[in-house]
Amino acid sequence: MIVIAGSPFQIAGISGGYPENSVERQLLEQMSQSAEVYRYDTVEQLEFELALRREIVDAAKALNRSGLEFAVFHKSECNQEYWDRTSNGGFRLKSGAKPADAIRDIFTNGRKYATECATAMVIVYYGALLEVFSEETFNRLFPSIYLMNWHELDPLLREVGMPRRVADILLGDRCYFRNPEVDPKTPELQGENVIVLPGGLYYGHGIGITDADQIIRILNANRKEGATQSAYFMEDTAARPDFKRLEEASRSRAARPAVLSWDPFPPPLPRRRIRV
Repeated sequence: MIVIAGSPFQIAGISGGYPENSVERQLLEQMSQSAEVYRYDTVEQLEFELALRREIVDAAKALNRSGLEFAVFHKSECNQEYWDRTSNGGFRLKSGAKPADAIRDIFTNGRKYATECATAMVIVYYGALLEVFSEETFNRLFPSIYLMNWHELDPLLREVGMPRRVADILLGDRCYFRNPEVDPKTPELQGENVIVLPGGLYYGHGIGITDADQIIRILNANRKEGATQSAYFMEDTAARPDFKRLEEASRSRAARPAVLSWDPFPPPLPRRRIRV
């Protein structure tokens, strides 16, 4: 069920504006028929989420085509024209590089990059946001980017690193296949982060675009000796960006810091003895 400004929303008013079988139409139908209540303050908030979810799906497909290689962190690679590789294998935006240009380069020159699956998920989100925001807005909102799985996520994207219980798995969600008895020789295959795509497919970096059965077969082939528990899809858990906060940020003209800066607590004042 979709509720806008406290009232049930009939999707017929906007669904006709999207092509049949489009990501947006599929989302509207699933959300409107769900027992879960999806609440929005305005129609624009809903439309923003639909647009961003569509772009997440498209960005996942584009990253799969880009040639981006899989590598564990100590073997990661990046295009040094735009990024500085940090000692732990992350990619930090190079001083003077434009954020939009640097993210776009990963999609166009993917063979110059190699990283693991969690970082690839974050790249998907940045690629999607680059399509829904103007380049000026993207550069303003993300003036400094650090790509390293869920560490040092920009505050506007922190929710993508925090999976939670959900009533429905929706297109564009980040989900997870868990491999509980992984072979210790291949710890990188303890699970697979994926983006949910239409048609029962998923994008997982290193695995590509395929269905759940194939992902589970790959993970099961990398279990420890004597393993009895199959890999499985965590069907009630997903991570999603805060769509409402991103929509609000897209309308704000105020500049914002790239990362949160915390001042240390001042030293405690010396105690004074109280005479009575």
